[in-house]
Amino acid sequence: MFSLFKKPETGAPRPSTAAVGSGAPASRAMTPTAVKPVAAGKPSIAVAPQRNPAEVAALDKERKRKERMSELKVELHKRLLENLNLAALESASEVNLKSEIAAIVAEALEEMSVVLNKEDRTVLNQDLFDEVMGLGPLEPLLKDETVNDILVNGPKRIFIERNGKLQLTDITFKDERHLLRIIDKIVSAVGRRVDESNPYCDARLADGSRFNCMVPPVAVDGSLVSIRKFKKDKLAIPDLVKFGAFTEEMAAYLQAAVSCRLNIIVSGGTGSGKTTTLNALSSFIDNHERVLTIEDTAELQLQQVHVGRMESRPANVEGKGAVTQRDCLRNALRMRPDRIIVGETRGEEVIDMLQAMNTGHDGSMTTIHANSARDGISRLENMVAMAGIDMPLKAVRSQIAAAVNLIVQASRLQDGSRRMVSITEITGMEGEVISMQEIFRYERLGIEPGGKIIGRFNATGVRSHYSDRFRQWGYDLPASIYEPIV
Repeated sequence: MFSLFKKPETGAPRPSTAAVGSGAPASRAMTPTAVKPVAAGKPSIAVAPQRNPAEVAALDKERKRKERMSELKVELHKRLLENLNLAALESASEVNLKSEIAAIVAEALEEMSVVLNKEDRTVLNQDLFDEVMGLGPLEPLLKDETVNDILVNGPKRIFIERNGKLQLTDITFKDERHLLRIIDKIVSAVGRRVDESNPYCDARLADGSRFNCMVPPVAVDGSLVSIRKFKKDKLAIPDLVKFGAFTEEMAAYLQAAVSCRLNIIVSGGTGSGKTTTLNALSSFIDNHERVLTIEDTAELQLQQVHVGRMESRPANVEGKGAVTQRDCLRNALRMRPDRIIVGETRGEEVIDMLQAMNTGHDGSMTTIHANSARDGISRLENMVAMAGIDMPLKAVRSQIAAAVNLIVQASRLQDGSRRMVSITEITGMEGEVISMQEIFRYERLGIEPGGKIIGRFNATGVRSHYSDRFRQWGYDLPASIYEPIV
């Protein structure tokens, strides 16, 4: 019946298992945690609503049905692995493979004397296809375009971030072994491994999403997984303006800054949109320039014609073969780049990045973790010290002031929105202090009852230190963009 991928029949027939009753289809929808609204006036403590006995009985029945379906899926998955010719799966089309799985499942259910309704059978077939060819329970979340982050806290608690808010889903793994098998499937695809001796790993999924995991014994209550998804169509400057990340005036200023080859640092906290901002800024780079990107995990999606991408590599099992961002950066300097873009500067590669910005590679860009522009400068000083270079503090600051022209501060606000909260220029040194001037800032005006932050972007009234450079490059920005809103 299913000859394309089925192995030759061997062994005795299997004993049947207990039947699984039909019922409503297993829900795959993500359900946010319910929050009781707080009435206006004095604050009150939310109390969980009491459920009536009928509702409790229905929930218990649904839970038991899901458990039986999960057990059935495990048994059928074992049969699939025994029957499918795994070597032939690589060349199989999705349609043929799904029909083959459906045929094997139908025969197995008949042998096991299990009756399922059509909807349950459809869900079961899709789940088994995801187990064989995809990432199991994570597959529907990866396909959901509205999900930004997937956070797994052990096999039974999977959270997602949607529209800036964390939500607990009803999707689970069978057990810790099931979760570890999916983790191993991800990391082995990129030539890495996780086990007790190496309990954590950074990797990249096939669609470019960033993956990080940590397994027991380091992860106490079950393996921890975080997946930062990236949209297939990257956000352009008009999209970010439309979403309120910054204004058209700020976009015009940034276009002039990138086109005139200012060295730019995008600063911000985790999840603040640094990589998205860096991608958007790179759209202003001319197609005739040679751009080299260096990252720990390749995330940047530059659209220019002449782009060379490099990715660092961890050490192998023997502790050899590591290629750091600093190694990539040193080699990049010998590859005639017009610009160098480092995905994130976090260590000793900072000194090579600053030297590149100072030695003919104007227009280079990178990101750092910092809460403000001034904190960003302190972070750069600390990273130079981490590189083991014994330099006087004044010499380090002089190097930074000469290399960096602009710091763009991104922030993730408490309502989940991401804003470009500050654009700050570095204008030089005053004694032993780096002098800076803020050009644009985001002003918070209040908060709505629903928790949404009310604010506006405003100029500070300070004229750009690089106005003459903008004019020489053909970007004569109107003086009105620097005028503050009263």
